[in-house]
Amino acid sequence: MPGLCVHQQFKVGMLSRVLSTKSKMLGCGLAVLFAGCISSVYGQKPAEQEILDTYQYKKDIVYKTVGGRKLSLVYFKPQNLKAGEKAPWMLFVHGGGWRGGNKYNILRSAFEGTLKQLTENGVACFTIDYRLTKNHVTAFDSVVDCKDAARFLLKNASTYNLDLERYGVWGGSAGGHLSLMTALGHNEDFKGDAAFSGFEPDFKCVASYYPLTTLLNRDVLIGSKFEDPEVLRHVLDGLFSEKPELARLLSPTEYLSKDTPPILLLHGEKDPILSIKNSYYMMEVAKKNGAAVELLPVKNATHSFGGKNISPSMEEINETSARFILSRLTGRKDVR
Repeated sequence: MPGLCVHQQFKVGMLSRVLSTKSKMLGCGLAVLFAGCISSVYGQKPAEQEILDTYQYKKDIVYKTVGGRKLSLVYFKPQNLKAGEKAPWMLFVHGGGWRGGNKYNILRSAFEGTLKQLTENGVACFTIDYRLTKNHVTAFDSVVDCKDAARFLLKNASTYNLDLERYGVWGGSAGGHLSLMTALGHNEDFKGDAAFSGFEPDFKCVASYYPLTTLLNRDVLIGSKFEDPEVLRHVLDGLFSEKPELARLLSPTEYLSKDTPPILLLHGEKDPILSIKNSYYMMEVAKKNGAAVELLPVKNATHSFGGKNISPSMEEINETSARFILSRLTGRKDVR
């Protein structure tokens, strides 16, 4: 098995034989155990590893240690880069309700097609860990980590052959909110690891999928999973009304101006988790403030673009996102 040492191959082989001989007796319970053991060897699910192995990548790159925990990133290497050219790059922020998910969410269908097109067109991509609210922190700390990941990459740009000017950020759901905050939030308000002092990010574009866009306008949450303010208590470690300053600080719409980077929003029209009202509201505020924000509404799509007969298709969604990013980072509007 490619990528595994001899000892790991032996462990996987043994597990395979156990599954073969015991499956009738133990059924799906053993299958779950087997999948968990494989996952512990690979670091993620076997299906994810298969997709991961179609890329040139390097994982387990620690960018920061905080609270005794190492936060790492995966580097997807750019292809077809011109000789001597520094690579433009994108930082990916995963979703999971601010309290779950992991960096391998980038391999899901909503994002992987874009990842493939970006790397094939010379864009380096990085997907990151960040502190989750289930570990007794707020979304503020998550934003700090995302900004620190960008600071780390700017500080180590020569190691990864990265361009110091051409870079952006993208993500979905909670990661869509955090990607907006990573780009729009003022760096001085989200100070992080002192080791990155002097390396402050200035993103050139944001692609945000089905995000939360405000913690101040409660109307955007009506009819969605987060209509009950208690469901979002963990984001602020309190209710909006109890922490108005933090709620404002973590509301992307509060930062929109003619100086904010170009933003692409992608949102399912039937999203029951984070209603498309979030994106419509951001478009409304952007228009008032002269910000460059555009929206791709997806018909028949629920959260994560689930649903039947969605329009545009998943392939078209991926192409739209890739084309938007490439045009902002490379000046090209085509996708090879």
